[in-house]
Amino acid sequence: MSIPDSSNNAASNSSSDVHAPGVLLAAKSINKDFAEKLILENISLTIEEGQIVTLIGPNGAGKTTLVRVALGLLQPDSGAIYHRPNLRIGYMPQRVHVEPTLPLTVNRFLQLANRQDKALLSNTLKDLKIGHLEGRQLTAISGGELQRVLLARALLRKPELLILDEPAQGVDLAGQAELYQLISEISDRHRCGVLMISHDLHLVMSSTDEVICLNHHICCHGKPEHVTNDPAYLSLFGANASQNLAVYTHHHDHEHGIGGSVKEHSHD
Repeated sequence: MSIPDSSNNAASNSSSDVHAPGVLLAAKSINKDFAEKLILENISLTIEEGQIVTLIGPNGAGKTTLVRVALGLLQPDSGAIYHRPNLRIGYMPQRVHVEPTLPLTVNRFLQLANRQDKALLSNTLKDLKIGHLEGRQLTAISGGELQRVLLARALLRKPELLILDEPAQGVDLAGQAELYQLISEISDRHRCGVLMISHDLHLVMSSTDEVICLNHHICCHGKPEHVTNDPAYLSLFGANASQNLAVYTHHHDHEHGIGGSVKEHSHD
């Protein structure tokens, strides 16, 4: 099966053969209604190894519904989802509720995802710079720390595909930049694909290969620098959207350390 690229709703290398070796997930002509209200209309996309695809769009645009369909948690009314056989998926939810009175350490929480591989757990915590949290109560850590713990939990599944729903929610500006940089490094290191929902356009775009602008249908898609100048994008996010993304362009020139300080690099 191949996904056509003749429609405005086809995205992410949509002309690729879904059975090609590099394809992890593909959606073809996905439609979904709730209570006779159209949520997703004719959505087609593919995600390949090492590719970071970011879904953007206003609240209620169908982003989370599309992720649930991609995960197989929700059946589309029509269309098809393809997963590479035996595909390992790591999912990071937008939020997780933990009963405040429940005694649960970070270590114990993460062991629920992978109890056997203690070395992997230790290395993942180190890679995400949260090894010091291992013995802390989950309810006692900050919002930014919790997001990293949730990312660690997704990584403990040794995923070929990471699906991240608002991964930087509740994280301060410097922390967001560092978290998106970590996600980019993880994708490069493990050659895993990433499907990410984000509203943090000015930061996330420096760490993504393709942007899909969704408002029940795919309004536009492509490289970040192309999408930000697309009339459909400007219509959704306003005439000042590209100006607000000046921070994104700036972040090409440096990266942040763990404390938020800027590390300057020389350029050829």
